[in-house]
Amino acid sequence: QVQLVESGGGLVQPGGSLRLSCAASGTMISIYTMGWYRQFPGKQREWVAGITRGGTTNYADPVMGRFTISRDNAKNTAYLQMNSLKPEDTAVYYCNAIKEYGLISTYWGQGTQVTVSS
Repeated sequence: QVQLVESGGGLVQPGGSLRLSCAASGTMISIYTMGWYRQFPGKQREWVAGITRGGTTNYADPVMGRFTISRDNAKNTAYLQMNSLKPEDTAVYYCNAIKEYGLISTYWGQGTQVTVSS
């Protein structure tokens, strides 16, 4: 059974940093494009950042230059380094793994709360 488990969320002051981790079990993330999404209260989940199997990264405009997505296939873990955090970054952050070839499959983590407040 495939599981993605996020960690690293919490309360941070504006301008601070957090690093989210997404640890996978039951599969190898090397075959997936990994992504991070976030969901604000009462809103649809939105894409934040993605990293392909080859390491190409992409970011949503609101986080460009502040967030960095990475992956360590040997540790079967993806990361989201979040710097210069703003109150408007407050949301539940979700990890996603998607395999877009062969048997298409996608998995989600349970989410981790990030709160940016003074």
